[in-house]
This record gives sequence, C-alpha cells and structure tokens, in this order.
Amino acid sequence: MKIKVAKSAGFCFGVDRAVDLVYQALKQHKPVATLGPVIHNTDVVQDMQAKGARIIEDVSQLRPGEYVAIRSHGVEKSVYDQIHALGNPVIDATCPFVRRIHKIVAEETAKGSLILIAGDENHPEVQGIIGHCEQNYFVFKDQFVLKDFFQNLEKNFSKTLAIVAQTTYNNILWGECLKVLPHENFHIVVYQTICSATEQRQRDAAALAAQSDCMIIIGGKHSSNTVKLHDISSRYCKSYHIENADELDTLDLSDAGTIGITAGASTPAHIIKEVIFTMEENLNKIPETEEDIDFAQAIESENFSKKLRNGDRVKGCVMAVNNSEVIVDLGAKQTGTVPASELTSDPTKKPSDIVKEGDEIDLIVIKVSDQDGIATLSKKKVDEQAGVDKVIQAKEENAILEAAVTNVVKGGVNVYYEGVRIFIPASQTGLPREASLDELKGQTVKFMILEAPERKKSAVGSIRAVSRQAKEAAKTEFWKTAEVGKEYEGEVKSLTSYGAFVDLGGIDGMVHISELSWNRIKHPSQVVSVGDTLKVYIKDLDPDKQRISLGYKRAEDNPWEKFMANYAIGDIVTAKIVSITSFGAFAQIIDGVDGLIHISQLADRRVENVKDVVSVGDEVQVKIIGIDADNKRISISMREVEEDED
Repeated sequence: MKIKVAKSAGFCFGVDRAVDLVYQALKQHKPVATLGPVIHNTDVVQDMQAKGARIIEDVSQLRPGEYVAIRSHGVEKSVYDQIHALGNPVIDATCPFVRRIHKIVAEETAKGSLILIAGDENHPEVQGIIGHCEQNYFVFKDQFVLKDFFQNLEKNFSKTLAIVAQTTYNNILWGECLKVLPHENFHIVVYQTICSATEQRQRDAAALAAQSDCMIIIGGKHSSNTVKLHDISSRYCKSYHIENADELDTLDLSDAGTIGITAGASTPAHIIKEVIFTMEENLNKIPETEEDIDFAQAIESENFSKKLRNGDRVKGCVMAVNNSEVIVDLGAKQTGTVPASELTSDPTKKPSDIVKEGDEIDLIVIKVSDQDGIATLSKKKVDEQAGVDKVIQAKEENAILEAAVTNVVKGGVNVYYEGVRIFIPASQTGLPREASLDELKGQTVKFMILEAPERKKSAVGSIRAVSRQAKEAAKTEFWKTAEVGKEYEGEVKSLTSYGAFVDLGGIDGMVHISELSWNRIKHPSQVVSVGDTLKVYIKDLDPDKQRISLGYKRAEDNPWEKFMANYAIGDIVTAKIVSITSFGAFAQIIDGVDGLIHISQLADRRVENVKDVVSVGDEVQVKIIGIDADNKRISISMREVEEDED
C-alpha cells in the first residue's frame, strides 16, 4: 500500500493570514470577536474560543471597544460602515484575492456595469462580493444558469457585463461557463478571480486522484473549497471527506493499493499530519507486504517538498499586489511576501508601479517562519546587486535613464535608479539659478550618467543634457500608457476661471472647476494654488487634440456619504440657517449638507412668517426627522426639540 499527499494540501495564504491575525490579537490580550467563524475548522475555532475569542453573527452584538475580526471571506461594504459608526477597531483579515474582487466589482459598478458572479449565492464570500455591487448583480451557479440568463436578456441590452468568480469556484466549471458566453451583441469583460492557490489545489487533487485507488479529503464539512476537492476527486476514484483522524475508523480502505490525501484551505498542517500518523498506526496492524512505507518521507517529499533558508535566491510568481506588500508563489510550503519597503529603493513608487499579477520576479529570502508558513522576501536587494552594473553600462553607452526625484540635498537632488542613488548637482537640473530645487521633488526626470564610480552604490547624473529630449519622450510615453481611471500625482501649473491645469510629466491635463470640490466654488483658487501637488485621475482623453480631462474630488469626501455614515433619524444636532423661503428654512447640518425645517416644524405654535422665528446665520438645535437617501433630502425639526425638552 502507498500513501501520497498532494503538494498543495492544507492552509492557503488567506486563511493562514486570517488565523494568524486573530491569534496575534489574542496573544496581546485584546478583546476579540470574530464576525462568524474565522475558519471552517472546528478544532481551530474551539481553540480560539478557549483563548478568549467570541463568535458573533452580527455587528450589533459587538461590545464597546471590542476588536472585530473580519474573516478571509470578506464582508459587505455596509458592514464596514456599521463598524465605523460603532467605532470598534477592526482586524481586517479579508483575503487579498477576495479584496481584489471587491475592488473590481465596485469599480465596474461605478461605471454602470452589471456584475455577473459565478458561485454559491449563500456563501459568505459571495455575500460579501454582492455587498460591493450596489444591488447591480446576478449570481449563477453553473453554465446552465448562465446560459438561461443570456437567453432571457434583451438583445438591445447596453450595459457592460463584468464577470467574476468566487475564489474557490471550480476551475473546470468556470471553463464551461466561459464557453457559453455570447460573442455578439454584448460587451463582456471577464476577470480571472479564482485564487491561483485554489486552482493549484484542485489540479493537484485531480492529478493525484487519477493515479489513486482511494482519496481522503480532510477539511470542515461546511468548507466550500473542501467540498469541491471531494467532488473533483470523486470523478476519478472512491473518495472520503473527513474532518480529522477520528473519522478514519469509519472508512473502508482494505482494497486500496494507493491512497491519495489532500486537504482544504482551512485545514492546519497538524491535522493533516495526525491523519497520516493515525493511518500509519492502523496499517502497522496489517501484515507487512513487500513494500515498506516511510510515512515521514511521504510527508516530506509529497507535501513539504521545498525548504527555504535565509539568503536563498529564488524566483516567485506574483499572486496578488496591494499597497503594503506583494504576495508570491514560491512552489514551496511557505507563501512568500515582499513588504513594500523591500520591493524598491524608490519611495515614490507603489507596489503596483513595480509588479503586476502573473509576473515572475527574482527575490532573496530574508526571513522564514515555518510556524506562520510565510517567507519574507526582498526584490530590492536583488535589484541593488544588479543596479550598479546597469548604471556603469549606461555611462559607457551614454544611455538616457528615467527615475523620480526623491529628495533635495545640499547642492542638488537625489534620484534612485535600479536601487542605485544618483546625485544630480543643481547646475545639472536644468532649472534657473533662482529656482527652488523643491520644484523637482517627486517629479519623474530623464538624465544621463556623468560619473559612475566602479562598484559604488552612487553616481552623478545630469537632467540638463536631456531635458528637451526628455520632455518630448515623456509626451510620447504618456499617450502610450494613459487610460481612463489611471491615477497621477502632478503639479498645478496654472489656474483659469474654469479649472486648473496640472503637469502630469511633460504634458498638462485640466481639472474642471466642477471636479475640484463637492461644494460649489466660484474660482479654482478657493481650492488649489499654483505649485500645489495634486493626486488626480484621468476622466477623459482626446489623443487627437492632445486634451486630457482630470478628476480630483474623491467619492470618500462626498458630504452626503459623510452625513449618512455619522447621522441618523432621531439625532439632535446644531444647524446653521442658510436660507429662508415662504414654506420654511434651510439649515446647514455639516459642510455641504442642508436640511429643511418646514414652517410647521419651526415651533410648537402656528407660524405665519418664517422670519418671525429664524434669521439667516442663526444657529439652532434641530432633530433629524426624515432622511430621503435616494433624493438626498433631509427633514429637520425645531419643534420636536422643544417638545422633547418639555
């Protein structure tokens, strides 16, 4: 009898991270409540409870000051809003792959797209995704439901259809769904959102099941990804789904020559080991065959094949990118993470500026944690080793390089290229003598290498030598990469009555006055000044006329959203009278949000003239008595405040 363990069995990065975050909080003696079980594993959940964690089903059950842990499945946007309103601290363990789906559907919804979601509508992950779609979605479980959807869709349907999948969705079934997509009449955008670790686990399970007589799948009975592994394995051989070693006695393994073992993403390594060691003890009771079974070797060779050590040079495939780190698949038992600080020496770059999903990158191991299952890696150290050689080569070839000015120092400015610091003297910046070098800070510049000391991590460069050529090249490069929605940081170059012009690096874009503020303004100077650095995004492009329309105001600054997040019917607030009509008075509750005090709500007596009670500029106590979210209207009352006081 042979036992083989799937290479990708057990904890995935997202679940491992979620469990670790909760345990870290418990070690610090923080009061923790998990919003639902943080993992589909009874043993782990019970251990967390024994260490002080509570499981709650609704935000309303939170205690004051209690930390709320959001599990890797993620939650609806409304849940975040509720937690924010309560003021409880958050341990956000949402899987990076799930968070990416939230971002995709939110952006597509904002564009007016209809979101199609492949998955189980009742699964917590799908419920969380739905909560970022603003009710503009359709969930389908398989290709048959999807086909019916398109057959019933009107031919003149004009919305874009954006399709995503639950991270643990069956990859084979996903392929069948893509086959039924119509190729005409509809604008369809497909996003590949099945977790690469999930795909690999399913592929490994299928391959192992195809060469086994029996499969044992370990994991929670309610775990979606574990159930899918059982379904996949069942297509090839007899398969059993168990939660732990206690269930082994119920299995009939007598006629199995080869037994394959895999485990769901919520199954810790110690449970997998316990199952294998228990099988070893049971098999020792069977008369020995000609084949000896080395179970320790089976675990080491089949499941934990590649060990990493500090200083190792490795290649990794980028699985996910966020603002704080990059997650990579190393083909080892550890999941690799590259902190943003170890990605590049250039502090102006975001992780997404450096790498994207699917990239294969060279890395150096700087820390390995077998307990956490995480290897911390550095791309910056690899780049630094190669950077000096590249700068020397650029000097020899008189090549033009490009980088961002990171800081102003005595006598010049610094830029970083391939991890190498390059000093550009003030006389080589191309600026007039009276100009401040601070103007260059943060700008991307082109330069040539004047001095490249052999094997030193510093050099001397010149912008002046290539400034004119650089400007033209920057314009060409901009139009190659510019796209609607892309964000930039630029300097305000000039103001007009209708907007502000922002330098995006060799080319200007305009922020219309209506895009500068959520409040009504008479002139752009009320919001920005020449020389200000703005974070803007492209709203529209006209390459033929070389025109770029930019957006500046952010959805999160919308006064109405702030009001909805912080106020409710029944609240008593101080408001300022801003205008008076024959039927009542309008009062400002917060900057940008007014409420109407109807004439009947001004006092507990009949009022003939509004001005007899209030004047513009008065500050009054009012009670919020009505909120019309759809029409953004608020009804407030002075009368009810007086009645409450009585």
